[in-house]
Parts: sequence; C-alpha cells; structure tokens
Amino acid sequence: MKSKSFLSQPTSAYYLLLVSTAALTGLGLVMVLSASSIHSLETSGSSFSIALRQILFMSIALPVGFFASRLPLKTWNILARFALLGSIFLLFLLQVPGMGISVNGNRNWIAIGPAIFQPSEFAKFSMILWAAWMLAKKERLGSSVPNVAKILVPGFAGVMALVMAGNDLGNAAIFAAILIGLLFVSGIQLRILGWMSLTALGLIGTLVVTVPNRLRRFLAVLHPFSPEFYKLAGWQPAHSIMGLASGGIFGVGLGASRQKWGNLAEAHTDFIFSVIGEELGLIGTLVVLGLFAALILATFRIAIRASDPMTRYACAGIGCWISVQLILNVGSATSVLPVVGVTLPLLSYGGSSLISMYLAIGFVLGAALRDPAVAQRNKGILLRAGRR
Repeated sequence: MKSKSFLSQPTSAYYLLLVSTAALTGLGLVMVLSASSIHSLETSGSSFSIALRQILFMSIALPVGFFASRLPLKTWNILARFALLGSIFLLFLLQVPGMGISVNGNRNWIAIGPAIFQPSEFAKFSMILWAAWMLAKKERLGSSVPNVAKILVPGFAGVMALVMAGNDLGNAAIFAAILIGLLFVSGIQLRILGWMSLTALGLIGTLVVTVPNRLRRFLAVLHPFSPEFYKLAGWQPAHSIMGLASGGIFGVGLGASRQKWGNLAEAHTDFIFSVIGEELGLIGTLVVLGLFAALILATFRIAIRASDPMTRYACAGIGCWISVQLILNVGSATSVLPVVGVTLPLLSYGGSSLISMYLAIGFVLGAALRDPAVAQRNKGILLRAGRR
C-alpha cells in the first residue's frame, strides 16, 4: 500500500501553520534588524534599538498567541458577542483629544502613557470574530444569506467609517476585503457579491480621486520615475523597484542594502519586502511568498476541517485578512498597486501588527488542536516520548 503524501494527511495543515509562522517570524526579526539599522542609528545612536523593540514585541506576542490557542471555544463565543462594540470603542478613542495621534498624516494611533498602539490592527481580528459568530448563529437558525449580509454590512461600514475618520484608506480597504471574503465563504449569491464588490471599489475610487495626495499616489504607480512624480508620490515606489531590481537572483547580501540608507522611507515597516528582495534577491522573495502560501493554505484547510461553524468562518476570515494584506503590501512594494501604508504580516516592524497577528494565528492553532486527528497524533507523540 502506498503511503499518503504529507499534504493529504489531516495533520499537515497543523504542521504547515507552525513551520510557516516560525519561519516568517524568525526571518522578520533578522530583516527588521537589517532594514532598520541605518534609521535606528540616525534616530537613537544605536543600530539595534528598533530591532530590540521588535524582540520586546515578540516576547509579548508569543505568550498572547499561546494563550489564544488554549482558549476554549465557549470563551471565544462570549468574546465574539462583544467584539463589534469593542472595535467601535477602540476606534472611537482615536478621535478623543489627547489620545489619538497622527503618524504620516493618518490619525490611527492611540497613546496611553508610554504605550502607543494601533487599534485598527486589533479591530481586524475583533470584526472577524464578530462576523464569524453572527454567521454561525444565523446558520444554526437557518436564516438566509442575504439577511446575514444586511446585518454584517452595517457593522463593517461603521467600523470602516471610523477608520476613514483617521484618513487610513489602506486599512479601510482591508476591512472591506475581509467582509467580502466572509460573505463569499458564507455562500452568498455571486451576483449580490459582485454588486457589493463593485460598490466598495467605487467608494474607494471616489476616496482616491477626491483627495489630491491619494490621487498622486495612484497616478505614480503608472510612472514612478517620471519627473512629475519621482520626487513626490513616486519616490517610495521608484526606490522600492530599484532595490528589487538591484537584488537580482541571489541578492547583494544580508545587511548590504543601499536603498535603506535614507532613500527608501519606511524600509523596516511598509517596504521591508523591497529590502528582502535587494539583500536576498529573487530567491529570497520567492521563499517569503512560499511561506505565506503555506500559512494561508494551512489556515483555509483548518477552516475546512473545522466542525464548528463559528471556528470555520473565523479561520476563513483570518485567511482572507492575511491574503489581502500580503497582496496590498507586496503590490505597493512592486508598484503594481498604489502605496497604501500597510505592514507585511509577521515580517514588518510593529507591535500592534505583530501581536494582533499572533492573536489570530493562536485562534487558528487552537482550531487545529481541536481537530480529532491532530489531537490523536499529539497524544501519540506524548505517549512515545513518555516511554523513553
């Protein structure tokens, strides 16, 4: 009898999730150190200050993810009921004088004493939880999908309006994509989903063309090196392309990026993919994309195997979140999409992004651990280890 391939085994998604998350996290720490070293030296006098902060964030994210993976499903259902209100409350705090602060023109950070965090990152996971709970509730009651859409759309619209109040179009687009992805998974008619998608694109297009800075970013995608855009909206995409192009197949070497020497702004956050391409070459970028493909595949496979509908919808929503944010970030770095200012999950510098992503991955890991096949496999491993 032929042995089953690794991917055909029910436990493969569990191991893919663990390995891809660990690999992306480890690579992220290395690349944050490399990409931030010059900026860190100029701003703090030490090449390691930003990387050390990322290690601090990681020391928080790891136990958060572990705790999330151990939470029982009953607790997640209770939290999901209040997730919408929690998201609205956090995003409303951005408009409170003295709490919400602006970074690069976006009012999307909250300062509470020495702590500064980005509530929209945590709201992404909260809204996925709430939407998953609502979809599961309606599925159990046998409600039609259009009725579910009427409930989810106003909730997401309210959250997106609060995000847009802080001028953060990039994250608002991610919320819209998560909503569309969840409705697709729920089985909504493609005709309705198509009209909703066109409406969302129309609104985003209107927000782009009515704000001069956003319009310049959009037009710069087509001609980032032209004199009209190069020193303004085209600067970041142009130097990002330069970095990716100069990396070639094998890269210029770890730590040897030229673009991070002041030419490429946000090299350790929004444009870390460009530094990876410059230093590790095409092979490095393909490895990163391969690891993300494994992570996304594992997340959706865990969603498919989940017996509980709330878990299934939440895992699918997390998979949509990671996929869309990856597309927006890499699209900006390669000048296929306008610069939208979103981080590359698990790789970019940032505590809010890292902790919220580990919280979400912890949920997916918990769903995998509740799979009978995974539980049986882990039990067998522990028994064999105990006999030695």
